Amino acid sequence: MKGQYSKQLSELTEELNREISLLNFGKEPTELYEPIRYIMGLGGKRLRPLLVALAYKLFKEDYQRILTPALAVEVFHNFTLVHDDIMDNAPLRRGRQTVHEKWDENIAILSGDVMMIKVYDFFLKANTGNLAELLRTFNHCAAEVCEGQQKDVNFESREKVSEEEYLDMIRQKTAVLLGFSLELGALLAEAEEADRKKLYEFGVNIGIGFQLMDDLLDVYADQAKFGKQVGGDIIENKKTFLLINALQKAEGEDLKELRFWLEKKEFDKEEKVAAVRGIYNRLGIRELTEAKMNAFFDKGFIAFDQVKVSDERKAVLKAFANGLLKREK
Repeated sequence: MKGQYSKQLSELTEELNREISLLNFGKEPTELYEPIRYIMGLGGKRLRPLLVALAYKLFKEDYQRILTPALAVEVFHNFTLVHDDIMDNAPLRRGRQTVHEKWDENIAILSGDVMMIKVYDFFLKANTGNLAELLRTFNHCAAEVCEGQQKDVNFESREKVSEEEYLDMIRQKTAVLLGFSLELGALLAEAEEADRKKLYEFGVNIGIGFQLMDDLLDVYADQAKFGKQVGGDIIENKKTFLLINALQKAEGEDLKELRFWLEKKEFDKEEKVAAVRGIYNRLGIRELTEAKMNAFFDKGFIAFDQVKVSDERKAVLKAFANGLLKREK
């Protein structure tokens, strides 16, 4: 049965990638539209349009009719990546040059702007009587994503960030778009509002859990399986859930050592990562993060269980979500 679900998900992902290759963004000037085709062609898990389609399939079978609005969410997600990469001065995205590196910042900004405009074009192709509600819901989500990004930027220059503030930031920056993706699928299927809201709640809570998992993996993952530098957050003094709680719990020599590494400008990267990881181990930060992460996952699945469709119809989406939780450490 597990193999059957994997096959369905693989086929759906391939279908989404084919549809992406057929999307018409525009032709001239090429400097404006080629970067869009480039970023959309870099791949990725296609998590968000998958969630739209899987949520739709909870209620109806003809999911092909909603692939264009589902892909609007993927275009929006990639738009945020183009602009975030400029803000972060990031050289690589999915192992390839970022748009502003391959072209320049002005082109990346304009191409991102056009992507945002195209999102609305693709939503307008949704065959639904709920278009106004769809756009209102998306606008609220999109504004929250921007708010979350600004909060993340603000945190870089702040000495103290509370756990509550951090969790709210990752809810907005990352999790609300997963919640919207699930709610959109249900909305396009004309599901009851109660079911739509439970799916949104499911997405937001697992989204927060995923980000906490990423925080944890950044410190404790096997380098060969992680796909990026382990300890990157420690090297950059990034205010993650782990660091925020370590600063709250640390006393005496642990606090002194943690402050030493946070303030040190020149250091051996491996030495700093090992030292801070050792502090986390002594303070029980890994266990604390795992408990918080699992609490959000549990809360999400409780909401999912309350969606009023059969367990049989829920099986593929549930298998997909569970598969995401079991990432290699």
